[in-house]
Amino acid sequence: MKKIAYTLTLLMLLCNIHIFSQKDDAAKAATMEIEPAPSVTKHSLRLASGKTINYTATTGYTVLKTEDGEPRAKIFSVAYTLDGVTDPANRTITFAFNGGPGSSSVWLHMGALGPKRIVMTDEGGATPPPYKVVDNEYSWLEYTDLVFIDPVMTGYSRPAKGVDKKEFTGYEEDLESVGEFIRLYTSRNGRWNSPKFLAGESYGTTRACGLSGHLQDRYGLYLNGLVLISHITNFQTARFQIGNDLPYPLFLPTYAATAWYHKKLSPEYSDLKKLLAEVETFAMSEYTLALMKGDRLTEDERKGIAQKLARYTGLSEDFVLRANLRPVIHNFTKELRRDEGLTVGRLDSRFTGSDYNGIGDSYEFDPSYNKAIYGPYTMAINDHLKRSLNYSNDIPYEILTGRVRPWNYDNVQNEYLNVAETLRQAMHKNPYLKVLVCNGYYDLATPYFATQYTFDHMFLDEKLKGNISMKYYEAGHMMYIHKPSLEIMSNDVKEFYGKSLK
Repeated sequence: MKKIAYTLTLLMLLCNIHIFSQKDDAAKAATMEIEPAPSVTKHSLRLASGKTINYTATTGYTVLKTEDGEPRAKIFSVAYTLDGVTDPANRTITFAFNGGPGSSSVWLHMGALGPKRIVMTDEGGATPPPYKVVDNEYSWLEYTDLVFIDPVMTGYSRPAKGVDKKEFTGYEEDLESVGEFIRLYTSRNGRWNSPKFLAGESYGTTRACGLSGHLQDRYGLYLNGLVLISHITNFQTARFQIGNDLPYPLFLPTYAATAWYHKKLSPEYSDLKKLLAEVETFAMSEYTLALMKGDRLTEDERKGIAQKLARYTGLSEDFVLRANLRPVIHNFTKELRRDEGLTVGRLDSRFTGSDYNGIGDSYEFDPSYNKAIYGPYTMAINDHLKRSLNYSNDIPYEILTGRVRPWNYDNVQNEYLNVAETLRQAMHKNPYLKVLVCNGYYDLATPYFATQYTFDHMFLDEKLKGNISMKYYEAGHMMYIHKPSLEIMSNDVKEFYGKSLK
């Protein structure tokens, strides 16, 4: 009987081992199904300096898993690493992403940072299709390895089978998943001792500032620097809601710059910088006080403020009065050149479009997006992934998608998200963290004066204020589509990296 019992126990043990082995095999198969081997290709690039560098591109998925090994999401990325580096501690690495939320990393990837870029006109407009991709002689790859990250539901990144996208589509959820990707990449590739930077654009600056705290506090991963392109971290500065008067004075200098560009201001304003200095002073003094007074303004005061707003914005005094001294962005983009049947852009107010009719209160589409960049950049990334990086995927590469909606801001219910405070804390904990902020004068999505206001209200330790650098360009949200701005920006960023590592 003992022998029979022993035999049965052994058989049961063997069956359990077999079952567990089958489960392990199934888990491995499931992981391999969503995390196939990446495409690895070799390339060379001739830089503006005349120097030629050789690099490796690694394109594909990284699977995020629970600690039990269950797949949660597959994150798509493209990494460019310099060949011939023997010690990673001697080579900087930058993790880059765009914003939206809902945008892939295509704009920074194919416009400014990566080794290839889409050819635009020198002013940043689209050329006739089919478009052309060329070597990017201004690529940051000269002084840093680059990893372009597409958050879940953007690019080719998706939740794992059976996982709800809501686990990733929110401020905190996004930080956790992108932060986990950065930790995994850093660990798997032996980059913990490399100098580390984040580069984000638009909501990507929100993500970057959030990650500056999250990576430190969750993983002990301290950064050397952030590059914030078209920054927004205090959302109160850009929410045109009744009861929130803050955006009006902060958008006013960009309204003025736009009106100046479109020749809607008095000829006496021949110098953009002098105009903006005057408008900034008015915005922070008379205009702000007038908005705070509300109905306590006298009729003469209202007319006086309206006259100055009309003078600086190119809008009529009557329109400004009917707007209650508070012209909203979508009204401004429709009204500025309404008498010519034209609208102006939001991402880049240098661009114009035309609508079905001229009686609406906002444009039908953003000419700086739909006319200028959407088509060229979509072609650029799809062509580059297939033909240069030898990567294929049958699902659509999501350029800028609403599939991330609704975006969860439950962490700030009844508040405005303000990630500038996260950055302040991160810099106080890590006083070596440097920040470069790149601003476009014609950016009506994230106006430069709102950025200045945000940083002026961080209340950063006086000794750390020198860690922040501000740069300005005569272009819009994607200032790098403007060839002169791309050249200046590339020099500014290179200088920033050099100073940040001293």
